[in-house]
Amino acid sequence: MRALLRRTRVSLCVSFVVIFALLPQGVTAQTASRLVVFAAASMQTALAAIAPLFAKESGATPAISYGSSGILAKQIEQGAPAEVFISADVKWMDELETKKLLAPGTRRNLLGNSLVLIEPADARLQLKIAPRFDLAGAADDGRIAVCTVESCPAGIYAKEALQKLGVWNGVEPKLAQAADVRGALSLVARGEAKLGIVYATDAKAEPKVKVVDVFPGASHSPIIYPAAVIAGTKDPAAAAFLAFLNTPAAVKVLMDQGFRILPPIGH
Repeated sequence: MRALLRRTRVSLCVSFVVIFALLPQGVTAQTASRLVVFAAASMQTALAAIAPLFAKESGATPAISYGSSGILAKQIEQGAPAEVFISADVKWMDELETKKLLAPGTRRNLLGNSLVLIEPADARLQLKIAPRFDLAGAADDGRIAVCTVESCPAGIYAKEALQKLGVWNGVEPKLAQAADVRGALSLVARGEAKLGIVYATDAKAEPKVKVVDVFPGASHSPIIYPAAVIAGTKDPAAAAFLAFLNTPAAVKVLMDQGFRILPPIGH
């Protein structure tokens, strides 16, 4: 009997380890039964304010996991228990749609944003973003913070802009690449990077940084945040959450944070 009890305890422990291993970062066993939303890291400030408004109206409490859109999309592909996904670019949403991982008819373009060059709030750099501008020289012996340029949307947009403006080759060796855009923001806020390239909404959320200049919209792909319900989702709160993002209360939060609201015309 004691041997059987020991085997049972070991089996239960292994089961809990497997369950926790399958949950994405930021989602625990306690929150896994709630509405699980995967959202781009740049939406953290806005959704932290919107989530309690939705919970008060609907009775459903969103458990929101933030990160790089590429990492979150890969987690969804691997079976992570997301019910709603909000990406910071269309590429990763396209990948999920191609693999039939989105609930049909739920995808729509939600928000727009801008790309900005930032520095610590007490710095005094004067630099205008233009073709061949001396960004590498402005960084001097410091670093330029971005999120991963091969997979993180803000990093992808940054690389596009730097290539379009003809300064990528000089700037690339000075890049400090973080896992997501809020990581890049933190490097500048803490003074560990002299400059950074993030979204305008991130800069607005962090008082320890300021905007040096805004990248021209024509220098990179349009910054679009698509949102969708994940295929197989049974909870009606998922669709309700997406609909709530168009309510006046949610729109006010998003606009106050600096997002542009896109017309609901699908994708």
